[in-house]
Amino acid sequence: MRGLIFLLAGALALAGCGGDRAETAADGGSGAPPVRGVTKTDIIIGSHTDLSGPAAIWGIGATNGARMRFDEANEAGGVHGRLIRLVVEDTGYELARARQAADKLINRDGIFAMLMGLGTPMNNAITPRLFMAGVPNLFAGSGGRQMVEPFHPLKFTQRGIYYDEVRAAVRHFVENEGKRSVCVIHHESEYGHETLDAAEGQLAGMGMRLVARSSHKPSEEDFTDAVRHLRDAGCDMVAMGTVHRDTILILDAARRMGWEDVAWVGNNATYAQVIADHESGEGYYVFSHMAKLYPDDPKPPAVQAWWDKYRAKYRKDPGLAAMEGYRAADLTLLALENAGRELTVDGLVRGIEAIGDYKDIFGYSLFFSPERHHGVKASVLSQVRDGRFVVLEESVSY
Repeated sequence: MRGLIFLLAGALALAGCGGDRAETAADGGSGAPPVRGVTKTDIIIGSHTDLSGPAAIWGIGATNGARMRFDEANEAGGVHGRLIRLVVEDTGYELARARQAADKLINRDGIFAMLMGLGTPMNNAITPRLFMAGVPNLFAGSGGRQMVEPFHPLKFTQRGIYYDEVRAAVRHFVENEGKRSVCVIHHESEYGHETLDAAEGQLAGMGMRLVARSSHKPSEEDFTDAVRHLRDAGCDMVAMGTVHRDTILILDAARRMGWEDVAWVGNNATYAQVIADHESGEGYYVFSHMAKLYPDDPKPPAVQAWWDKYRAKYRKDPGLAAMEGYRAADLTLLALENAGRELTVDGLVRGIEAIGDYKDIFGYSLFFSPERHHGVKASVLSQVRDGRFVVLEESVSY
């Protein structure tokens, strides 16, 4: 039945694409129905990301990592004789530009799949268009719950989900660090409320209640009153539904008032070296699906070779985004290998679901199945010490 659904979706998409999209063929002339984005020689993969806006440090790194892995595959002959063609559109992290990018990638470029689309709002807006066209959304650059819920056969993720990471953080700090007064500070946004819901839900399951919370607009500048409110409430752990700039400003405010007996805990949205570089970031905790590598970290031979190759290719050290981009491309290649020469969307989906237990070159494990399209099973707990993220625990389960 699922295969029939995909074929119908693909037929509808092809009918509405217009005449400027390149002709496609599922195989080398066997007479099979044409498959969007698959020719005799190429597989067209699309990506909408930020190459010039506030999240460009993430978009550029992830794109570089993915390109490097696809280039490796292409130099070795591709997948079942086809080369991977990655078409990337810059959104500047703007919703209107992301919609335009998706329309171009679907209707003009005729992509086979979308890979690592960046941003929760962008993915929420674009995903329905993808699914109507029968285009899978693979390994989005977002930790929003919508990337895995509700379940959809064309939706896969390799990222930590903010909601899960906050629940893991609350459980860890209550059970292992003896915290009893858990609080939340968050954006007034869907992402911020996911943080609040996760903390309240985890506490309720442990017979506890949230002690205090504070919310703010993403553009907020002064957090003195907000931090004072949390301090006066006696918070000993604060889960942060924030991003880079407001995280630093909040930590600055706490430092100015000398408030030290509290654990500030973020998720993968706030795992950024810019926070660790800041004096107020010392002691900050974060849960993420991967941990940043530093140039002087001892590395297994495969990782050192990857590091050196990335530096030679892009003239900079690879960051966390490059690691995730490389892994997303590697998972895509493995799924395409599993799908076989007569490639279809249904075959790609089965190819990912067949991956099962997978370990990337960095040592992190994922698991996929027909029932599980969310590969991540655990978080890494890190803390900022002397200006760098130091791993405290490598596998904190949800």
